[in-house]
Amino acid sequence: MTKQITTFEDFIRQILKIIFWVLLFLPLIGVPVYYLLDTVFHFGVDVFSLLTVHPEQMINLINIEPFHSLFIWTTFPGFTFAALFVTFFAMLWERKLLAKIQLRVGPQYAGRYEGFLQMVADLLKLLFKELVTPNAVDKPIFWSVPFASMAIAGALLSLVPLGPTTYLADPPVGVIMIFAIIGFFPIVTLLAGWASNSKYPFLGGLRALHQLVSYEIPLVLSLLGVVVLSGTLDIMKVVTAQSGVWYILLQPLGAIVFFIAALAELERIPFDLPEADTELVSGWITEYTGMGFGAVFLGVYIKLYALSGLFATFFLGGWLGPSFLPPELWFIIKTFIVMTAMLLPRGVMPRVRIDILIRAGWGRLLVLSFANLFITMFLVSLGVLHIGGL
Repeated sequence: MTKQITTFEDFIRQILKIIFWVLLFLPLIGVPVYYLLDTVFHFGVDVFSLLTVHPEQMINLINIEPFHSLFIWTTFPGFTFAALFVTFFAMLWERKLLAKIQLRVGPQYAGRYEGFLQMVADLLKLLFKELVTPNAVDKPIFWSVPFASMAIAGALLSLVPLGPTTYLADPPVGVIMIFAIIGFFPIVTLLAGWASNSKYPFLGGLRALHQLVSYEIPLVLSLLGVVVLSGTLDIMKVVTAQSGVWYILLQPLGAIVFFIAALAELERIPFDLPEADTELVSGWITEYTGMGFGAVFLGVYIKLYALSGLFATFFLGGWLGPSFLPPELWFIIKTFIVMTAMLLPRGVMPRVRIDILIRAGWGRLLVLSFANLFITMFLVSLGVLHIGGL
């Protein structure tokens, strides 16, 4: 019979046992399996030679395949970096900033100074909370939604370049791929609401479907002016085309439409109808607990990071900036500023009614996005604006 973990000491003891057995059997099993696979795929790295490498030379292993690609996709600028970035942003910065705006204290006790360990406390809480599966849910779909949410957000993340040489993927039609990936989010939210087999999640899923479809079209059209000015669908080339002037100065209307539509796409106040806590408990994620909720939460905030990064890429020159800071740092600063701007409405604005929300998406923002496109094409045809930069 498995011994129950009832105290923190029992938990630490169990973790140490797991680490011990992993460290014991990993070399015995992992090394033979690696060399067996090496005969087929030819990785080109001698595992035993790593034991004689000087510690100062270990960093050079990052530039050796397959470690280089693995490091990029999983660590920096990949999923791990984005997850740590949004964890700090969501669990500490957002809470403290909103608390200051609303004259509250915010996180205070987890850590000696300003609750700076609150993000660690929340992560541990989610890790050890029980995973509850309601009896009436469609279990395969219900539990696939958190992973699908993270996967789709990670796919969107792969198209966000941090620097001229720091990126995950650089497809020649990256702008079109952004539109294709964003289209999967309404499907995931509707599946979550339907699979929960509960009225509140289902209503939240229906609201999310109507809302996201209403705002994705203006979101897509707001970028067409940028595509016309840059003359390319390659995201990296869109950034280099802004070396003379950022497109937020040439496309202010498109930037405004993209920002508002991104807020609705992220379901953030004042567009948080799918998760309205005063009406629907927590909307389409009501039935998720523990790390199921944590995975959905992480996917939503990685989506926030990705859309903020795309705003910085298309309208704020991406990684471009004075040379006294690395390009990647300029991009992170711009993205952090955009993310902060996106959370400010939560501190000062009420939730809008769903009829007003949908009318604004299909009416005002759609008209503004078309107007921005026509004005851009008109100015380009007159020679006022030039394709590929000024």
